[in-house]
Amino acid sequence: MHRTLLHSLVSVALLCAAGSGIASPGCPALAPHQPMPLEAKPQSVSVAELRERSAPLSAQLSGRDLGAHRLVFLGDSITQGWDPGLWGMFWGEWSPLNLGLWGDRTQDVLWRLDHGQWPPSLKPDLVVLLIGTNNADKGSRPEDTALGIAEIIRVLQARSPDTRVLLLGLLPRGEDATSPERRVNARVNDLIRGCGDDRHVIYLDPGRAMVDAAGHFSPQVMADRLHPTSLGYALLGGAIHARIRQLMTR
Repeated sequence: MHRTLLHSLVSVALLCAAGSGIASPGCPALAPHQPMPLEAKPQSVSVAELRERSAPLSAQLSGRDLGAHRLVFLGDSITQGWDPGLWGMFWGEWSPLNLGLWGDRTQDVLWRLDHGQWPPSLKPDLVVLLIGTNNADKGSRPEDTALGIAEIIRVLQARSPDTRVLLLGLLPRGEDATSPERRVNARVNDLIRGCGDDRHVIYLDPGRAMVDAAGHFSPQVMADRLHPTSLGYALLGGAIHARIRQLMTR
């Protein structure tokens, strides 16, 4: 069966489940609709490039039993780029798995999930999802980016129904609070905040920990105003660690 059709059928099945008394799908306020935008379909704009970028990660996952991984981080270069020492310090006790890939947009994550980067043995307690800032950079409408994020949550729920999702708001980007990129990401966050139900999907916005009171980035926190430095990752980890610990010990 064609993977795009399969993905659409998964979305329809989840909607039907919502009307039948079964646990409701993630992000009911951002329900699938036709036609679905590119951001909400598992179709990379440049599939060949994505295959090349994701090949090392696919090789890492291939043939392994991933059942020991209780905590998974899923996203783009901000996820992929965690400082190894901080990664181990913050998350090491839960055998974390990093599924971040530089350049990813929502549609790329959906494509990866449909092409072997969520093996059947992967059933973590919690997924930390941070994705969408590259969509904003490429001119996607906030509404379409938000729908793409909602689709990722629905796919994760279909693959691993007992896994909870900690949905992180997009981090601020751009020089200051007046930057157009800042407003776009804030709008996406306004939309995806409604995905949180504090049971299956928990929304958390750590962005305020990354900027000063006036909304400015320090170059020691984000040298390029997008990717955290080691200090930035320490701030990000500190902003989300308590919530993750609470969710992992429930």
